[in-house]
Amino acid sequence: MEALDMRRLLQETGALLTGHFLLSSGLHSPNYVQCARLLQFPTVAEPVGQALGARLQAVGGEPDVIVAPAIGGIVIAHEVARALGVRCVFVEREQGVMTLRRGFTLAEGERAFVVEDVVTTGGSTRETMAVVSQAGARTLAVGAIIDRSGGQSGFELPFASLIALSVPTYHATDCPLCQAGLPLIKPGSRTFKASE
Repeated sequence: MEALDMRRLLQETGALLTGHFLLSSGLHSPNYVQCARLLQFPTVAEPVGQALGARLQAVGGEPDVIVAPAIGGIVIAHEVARALGVRCVFVEREQGVMTLRRGFTLAEGERAFVVEDVVTTGGSTRETMAVVSQAGARTLAVGAIIDRSGGQSGFELPFASLIALSVPTYHATDCPLCQAGLPLIKPGSRTFKASE
C-alpha cells in the first residue's frame, strides 16, 4: 500500500482547526485536530485504518482484539480491526471511570492493540490499557492516527502513529490566547470539571 499523505488528508477533510481550544488534557492550544472530520469519509477511514494496522503489526505482532477509548477512538479502532480481521470493542466512562460496558468482554490472555485517534498526554489511552489489564488481557502495542505528545507519550510499550504533529499547548494560567481575550472552545468529548 502506498504511503498516506496524512497532512494533506487532514487539511482536505477540514480536520486541522485553528482558534483557542481546551484539550481533553485540560491544556489550551491554538490548534485542534478533529479526527471525526477525517473519519467521516469511509473512503478515507478505510486506508487510514489499514495503514495504522500495518504499523501496529510491525511493532506489536498479531492481536486478537482492538480496544479503543470512547468516543474518539471508536471509528479508527474499528477500521484497524477490519484491516486485521479481528474484533473491536471500546471502553467508556461510567461515573468517571473507564470500563467495558454494552456486553463487551476481554478474555484472560487475549492480546490487544489499544487504538486512539489522537494521543497528547496519553491519559485516556493509559486508562484503556488499565481496563485491558484488569480483564486479564494483555496490551501488545498502542496506536494513534496522530501523535501530539512530542515523543512524550511514555507508554513503555511499542507505539505507532501515522503522523506526529507538534503544536503549542499552555496551562490556563500561562495561556497567551486567554490573555488576548480569545474565546475558549471545547471541541472534545470528555467532560471537564468546572475548575478546568
